[in-house]
Parts: sequence; structure tokens; C-alpha cells
Amino acid sequence: MQENLVIVESPAKAKTIEKFLGESFLVKSSYGHIRDLSKKNLGIDIEHNFLPEYIISDDKIKVVQELRSLVKKAKTVWLASDEDREGEAIAWHLAEVLELDPTQTKRIVFHEITKEAIQNAIKTPRTVDLNLVNAQQARRILDRLVGFELSPLLWKKVKPSLSAGRVQSVAVRLIVEREREIMAFTQTSNFRVTGQFEPNNKEYTLKAELDRRFEEKEQAHKFLERCIGASFSISNVDKKPGKRSPAAPFTTSTLQQEAGRKLGYSVSQTMTIAQKLYEAGLITYMRTDSVNLSDTAISAAEKAIKSMYGAEYHNHRQYRTKAKGAQEAHEAIRPTYMENATVEGTPQERRLYELIWKRTIASQMSDALTEKTTITIGAPSIEEKFVAAGEIVKFDGFLKVYKESADDESNEDEAEVLLPPIKVGEHQNTKEINAVQRFAQRPPRYAESSLVKKMEELGIGRPSTYAPTISTIINRGYVIKEDRAGFERNIETLTLKKDKITEKVAKENYGAEKAKLFPSDIGMLVTDFLSEHFSNIMNYDFTAKVEKDFDIIAEGKIKWEEMIRKFYSPFHKDVELTMETSTPTKGEKVLGVDPKTGKTVSVRIGRFGPIAQLGSSEEEPVYAGLQKGQLIETITLEEALKLFEFPRNLGEYEGKAVQVGIGRFGPYVKHASKYVSIPKTDSPSEINLERAIELIEAKRKADSEKVIKTFNEEPELQVLNGRFGPYIAFNGANYKIPKTTDPKALTLEDCRTIVESQATTVKAKPRAKATGSKATTAKAKASTTKKASSKTAAPKKTTTKKTK
Repeated sequence: MQENLVIVESPAKAKTIEKFLGESFLVKSSYGHIRDLSKKNLGIDIEHNFLPEYIISDDKIKVVQELRSLVKKAKTVWLASDEDREGEAIAWHLAEVLELDPTQTKRIVFHEITKEAIQNAIKTPRTVDLNLVNAQQARRILDRLVGFELSPLLWKKVKPSLSAGRVQSVAVRLIVEREREIMAFTQTSNFRVTGQFEPNNKEYTLKAELDRRFEEKEQAHKFLERCIGASFSISNVDKKPGKRSPAAPFTTSTLQQEAGRKLGYSVSQTMTIAQKLYEAGLITYMRTDSVNLSDTAISAAEKAIKSMYGAEYHNHRQYRTKAKGAQEAHEAIRPTYMENATVEGTPQERRLYELIWKRTIASQMSDALTEKTTITIGAPSIEEKFVAAGEIVKFDGFLKVYKESADDESNEDEAEVLLPPIKVGEHQNTKEINAVQRFAQRPPRYAESSLVKKMEELGIGRPSTYAPTISTIINRGYVIKEDRAGFERNIETLTLKKDKITEKVAKENYGAEKAKLFPSDIGMLVTDFLSEHFSNIMNYDFTAKVEKDFDIIAEGKIKWEEMIRKFYSPFHKDVELTMETSTPTKGEKVLGVDPKTGKTVSVRIGRFGPIAQLGSSEEEPVYAGLQKGQLIETITLEEALKLFEFPRNLGEYEGKAVQVGIGRFGPYVKHASKYVSIPKTDSPSEINLERAIELIEAKRKADSEKVIKTFNEEPELQVLNGRFGPYIAFNGANYKIPKTTDPKALTLEDCRTIVESQATTVKAKPRAKATGSKATTAKAKASTTKKASSKTAAPKKTTTKKTK
């Protein structure tokens, strides 16, 4: 008989814990949750106090069988899942499914996987905290109720196959509202005046900015005229000491934000890497809203700082958590061993670890001491003043290790501005004065990091939900994360030099976006529909209140069933009323009339996405898909008419037609039923047959180099050369080839062996639905629409029928 069985949720975590426990402990993984709400019907018995119906997931049946077998052989079972609500729920489900004897079952938690932490946990076991379980259960049930009732409503009133979520829909609303702020933004400009001054001996050049900006070019011109012959001098010198303090150690949200800014990681990518670091015993638990550090960690940080930088760089600090709620771990994200400035692992793991290490160490370091100098330059004949400001670091303190980034600035540290020693009254000659046109900045679109920051500010979601929320709204197509090219505009500049004013016009690129979140047409349409009919669900304060209710449940102050009932009763009535009274919408918008044909041009949501339509349904209309970056809400008649210029016929190659079209994902060349993407450097309107053939041949060459080996006996199996090296492709899934193996030497049997060895960990990717944006005739479209409508029955109304 095995004396002790320890169950964790992750194999990697199990492997690390095994190192700290003796031979009498066997550590096994549940591979996450072992059961969930039933997918049949609702999975919740509404009539019987919202009783959930849980079932063991299909992919966990074997895991449960193995654990049941091991439980029978163990004297004591230790449930060692994570210490947050989700981990507590996993422990409870394990206890329920495995029918664990409470007298032989112990619950242990730890926020870091170190020998000391594991041994302390073993010494201080507890029982499963049902209040935390109920808080997790309430969230899961509430989200299932919202999704189960809203989704069929969206299918009938907006578009089939849509889905809605309580937190996800509110997150989409944030992005939609920001996009509309940008649409409503009026571009204004003014003229910023800067001057370069020097003393008579020309020992230095002093750059300063005028304390006023001019709305019109004429005003700036008149100011420069007044500067001709003016006698400038130093009217004031002000020096002030200052200091900068370090940021608090990382919480989940601040880690996600900073990893996005400094490292370019997505929120989900950050959490995946952090989880690997935690499970390897390198950092503390990565889901937390606490900035506290343990006394042990503070002492270890002090020792590391004094050893690496000297005693003058150390400053003992204990940060206090501002976030309310008892859900998460009670310590910030930090390294488990402060003396390790770096660790082994993948480049991504090393970079994230080093970021965490620097942030933690910096939080226990001295303030940076600075001196800020402000110099004012004026002339008797001019009311406005020029101001030069500079800051020097007298003692770098924590800046020696780390500086926090912001969403609206570069990750690079600002260079110090050193100002020369200057006295009041010192004469300054005008070297050059420039008045440069500057445009007001439109509201910035959200990046993942700034969206997390906004959600945290509003109290929407919790540390464990930020990453899945953002992933969900992107995967559902409500939000698009992408880069977009900027635009070009003219910038006017006036220059005063040697008593002469000159004017010039230069070009400026602006508005380029990198990894930003854009709402899709369907995301905007669904947001508008839900906001109109479910103002509570889409209300930021209401969503934050629901999160607080979960916190109160976790504290054991209210029953979860009461909270669900209070929410569900009015919500269900709203769903029934909306199903009966609301009008279906496709977001249709009439843009105008085509001057060539006299036919109406409109845009709307089609079966496969947003489309433009030329002509009414009665007059053989033509359709075209909208291009990347185009929205139903903002597309113009001229832009829509250009969509109908495609596909363009260029001629023939190898006896088959060559066409240029524009698809949902950009322009392409079509030849022999194959598609070739057109690079951004080529214009689809200007590309000719010769260039199209070059692209076709380049694609053929790339495809031929991609295939390393094929087998006649198994056509579906190929050895291919991919972006990250050779791999085996088989039945829609990809399998890694060991680095020591020559892919060209692989036999069919070798490939089958590799496929079989990875069969349990590799999943086939779902095949993407074919989409096209080329114009189609009314007959083809009508046929497709007819078939679709005959297959799509109206969804049944949600009822409170008892679930078995």
C-alpha cells in the first residue's frame, strides 16, 4: 500500500513537487479540471435551486480511473491544487468524484514550489474551503446561464452561431466604444514653437519651448516676426531636488501589462510562460492581486541587493494591496530564490523571469534622487516666454535595475537632459526659432495590456479571468488583433533664421498600429444589440458588482444560490421579452447609388461576414466582401464601389485564366484553382500579368521546398519544412521530429512511430471554412441563402425545464 498520494493539477507541477517529498509520497496529476457542467441542455436544474449537473469530461475518464485505483491503495490523499478559487474547486471535484474519505483526505496549499513551502504545507493541512468552491461554482453557473440564454437570442436576431458571455461582452463594449471615440474624433492642429539660443561666446546651445501654442499659421508667423531683433536673456533659473520611487512588485495584471509593453507578449502568452516558471519552482503563484512580499522574501532581497550593488542601494519596503477581495494568493509574483538574477529555460522564460526578478529587486531598492532645472528665457518686447527643462539623476537607486514602462511611451529609458551652468540676466542670441505644425492625438486603441489595465480599473474580471476573456473575444471574431499601416499627411514648418522667415511643407507618417485590438462588424452589431436590450449585463458598474458578490460568497457571507436567483429572475424575463418583441438586425446600411448603373449600394452582415451589395434582391444583385480594416459603420460609397472592380482578369498562363481579387485577408492572384497572396508592396489595381506570373512561380518554388518527403502508401502523411523546422503533417495535425533525427531519412514506419508517440498530446486543428470576397451573382447567392435558411431552424426559447 502507498502511504501518501498527492494530487496536483499539472504534470509539470507534479514533477517539481516530487523532488521535495520522500519515497513515501506518490505525486499524480489530474490534468486540470476533471469534470464540468453537462453540455446537454443547460447542465443546471433551475427549478431546484440551480442545482448543477456535473459530468466527467471525456478526456479525463482514464485519468479518473487511474486516480481511483491509486486512492484505494493510499492511506492518505493530499489534494494539492492551486490556492485560488479555481484550484479549490478542482480539489472539491476530486474529493467528490474519487469519493474520498474525509478522515483520510488533507488539503494543502502553497504559493511557491520550494522545499520549505511544500514541507510547511504538509505540516499545516486543512479541509477544502467550500466558500471558495461556492464562489467558483457561482461564477461558472452564472456564466453558463448568460451564455445559454443569450446565444440562441443572438442566433435568431443577429446571426447564426454567435455566442455571448457576461464578462466577454462587456470587454468587447470597451473596444467598440473606444473605436467610436476614434471615429468621432475631429483632427485639430496647432503650431509648437521651439527656439535654439546661444550666448555671445557660443559655448553652448540651449533648446527651449515657448509656453504657448498657436492655433493658426498666421499667428505663428506674426510671433516669429516679433522675434526679429528681440533681445533675449535668461529671466529665471529654478533648481528643485526630486526623487522617483520604484513600482510595487508584480500582480497578475501588472505583469501582463509590463510583459506586453517591454517584451511584446500577449496576455495569454504571459500567463502560459509564468505558469511554466511557477511549476518549475522558479516564481511564486502567478494569479494574484496582492503586492505583498513575505518577510523571508524581503530579507532575501536585502541580502541580494547589498551583495550585488551595496548597502546604499537598499531600502526596506512593504507594499499594501489596494485591491479588495479575498480570492487570490496573498503574495505578489516574485522569484522563489532572490539570488538568482537569471534562470535556465527557453528565451521567453528567461526574459519573463528576468523581468519579474528586476521588478521585485527594484521594489526593495533606494529611491532615485534627481535634480530638475527649469530655465526661462524672455525678451522685453515679447509677452511669451521660452522654457528649457532638464533633469539629471544624482543617485540612480532602483533605476540601476529597472524602470517601469507606460502604455503611451517607449520602453527605452529617457535620456538625461543636461543643461549648462547659466546665470540670470545672461544675454542669449537667437540661433533659430521653429514653429512646427502638430496634430492632436486621437484616443489610442487598446492593446491587450492596456485593456487589462482598464478592466482592472473598472473591477471587471479577476486575475484568473483577464487572459481567457481576451482570448475568447478574439477567437469568437468579435475583436481583431492586428497591425495596420499608417497614413501620410503634410506638416507645415515656419523657420526664423538670420532675421528671415522661411516656410516649407514636409511629409509625416502617422496612425500606424501594432498589435492593437479592433472591433469587427459583428462585434459592433452584437454590442449594440445587447446594449439596447440588456443594459444591466452591459453595464460596467453592474459587472463589477457581480464580481464583488463572488468575493462576498468566498467570504461565506451570502449563499451562492441567493445571488444567482437575484440575478437570473429579471435577466430571464428580459430574454423572453426580447425574443418576442425585438426586430432581427443585420446592421444594414444604404450608402447611395452607383453612378454607372443607377443601382443601390448597401452593406450588411452576410452569412460569412460583412458584405457590400450592388442592386436590390429583385434585380440580380452582385456581392463583394469588405476588405481588412473596413467597417460597415464607416465605409463610404466610393470605397464600396471599388470592391466591385474585382476580380480583374489579367489573361492566361499555361492555358488557364489568371485573376486578381481581394479577399477578407487581403489581395490575391488566382490561377488553376490556387491562390497566391499579393505582397503589400504591390497594388491589386495595378498588378499586370507578368507580375502575377512571378508571384505564381515564387509560390510554387516555396511549396516545393516545403515538402521534404511524401509516401504513396499514405498520401495524407507528409514530412514538411515549417517555420520552426521540419515536422510531420498527418490528418490535420502536426507532429514534432526529434532534433537528432534527419527528416530526409525518415521511413513511413519511422513517421508512424513518431505520430503514435505524440498521439495523446497533439490535437488536429479544425479546418477553416473557406471564405471569399469575390463578387458573386445573385443566382449563386440566392441558392446558398436558400439552403442555409432551410437548414437553420429558429432556436427554441430557453425554459426552466428540469434537467435530469
